[in-house]
Amino acid sequence: MARINEHYRKLQAGYLFPEISRRVAAFGSANPNAPIIRLGIGDVTLPLAPAVVEALHAAVDEMASAEGFRGYGPENGYDFLLDAIREHDFASRGVSIEPNEIFVSDGSKQDSGNIQEIFGTDCTLLVTDPVYPVYVDTNVMAGRTGDGDENGRYAGIRYLPATEENGFTPPPPSDRVDLAYLCSPNNPTGAVMDRAGLTAWVDWARANDAILIFDAAYDAFIQDPALPRSIYEIEGARDCAIEMRSFSKRAGFTGVRCAYTVIPAECSGTTASGERVPLRELWARRHATKFNSVPYVIQRAAAAVFSSDGRKQTAEQVSFYMENARRVRQGLGDAGFTVFAGEHAPYIWMRTPDGLSSWEFFDRLLNETNVVGTPGSGFGPSGEGYFRISAFNSRENVDEAVTRIRDAFGS
Repeated sequence: MARINEHYRKLQAGYLFPEISRRVAAFGSANPNAPIIRLGIGDVTLPLAPAVVEALHAAVDEMASAEGFRGYGPENGYDFLLDAIREHDFASRGVSIEPNEIFVSDGSKQDSGNIQEIFGTDCTLLVTDPVYPVYVDTNVMAGRTGDGDENGRYAGIRYLPATEENGFTPPPPSDRVDLAYLCSPNNPTGAVMDRAGLTAWVDWARANDAILIFDAAYDAFIQDPALPRSIYEIEGARDCAIEMRSFSKRAGFTGVRCAYTVIPAECSGTTASGERVPLRELWARRHATKFNSVPYVIQRAAAAVFSSDGRKQTAEQVSFYMENARRVRQGLGDAGFTVFAGEHAPYIWMRTPDGLSSWEFFDRLLNETNVVGTPGSGFGPSGEGYFRISAFNSRENVDEAVTRIRDAFGS
């Protein structure tokens, strides 16, 4: 008899974004002429930058010749991409990262879910709440938690509420936890951690021998150069932090798939007997065993993001989305909504109007305005009463969505 993994049955509902898609599909089927505007799932809408497309074509042409063909790539990534990452994402910020500390992958979602495999199932776990669901759900699947309660919180996970009072960036706890997930700029709240806030977390992790899993997938949207883009800009972070970055939002790679994880040589965990083990070695073993590298043509496309033209073109795309975010923030704010973020992230985080729950507002928004957003409660209990609006769409659709929401719910 094939026994299932019982931990999957602890998951209390379907994954957030497929549930949104299900409801939207049902509405669309019943209302085939409804002019639906999707500002829910954070998928990009602009086409790939010309420099990226040119690199893809060139790489495909290489693969079409005997001399240029490549099979399995290097496990960590090709040197041309590793060197570009080191120069533009780290050296430009005064950070030194070695090539063997970078692991190129096909997505930060996968990495943030898979990283827990290198840690013991008895490790204690902390997340800020609301939180990107992958951090929680994958640890539930692995058996690192108990059952969930009526509020959606799982035994064995420490939840730090991210609230209006703490600017949606809670400080570290007073006690110790083994693993802590951080995301800045944050998904879903759009909040970004400043240098002092990030330093407090690094100091806490070092004092408590904890590991920070730092998701920087939205770093390109930070508008203030004084704000840290990498946790390794903070002294001591190499001892205690794993960082994940993605090309999905910064360069429109949601359908192309390329990302990377950094694990410094100094970052380590302990065995049951107390022996220190470099986490980089464990992740390298996992990476080599379960992954056969990102395709050559995709890595060439990712390297093109760092070219002179690529940096200019992708920066223009980021600026386009940030102007969308500004319009949503200003338009909804002027209409009387309480709104947050939209300054360093492509998301607006807003209170739901009239005391509506997150899903009640989702359904009313869909039915009355044909606009799709994301219920805050889908990101965790502290997200109840809030709603996420994405800036990933055309200018026309964003402006139209703001008008519809304002007319239906504005004061």
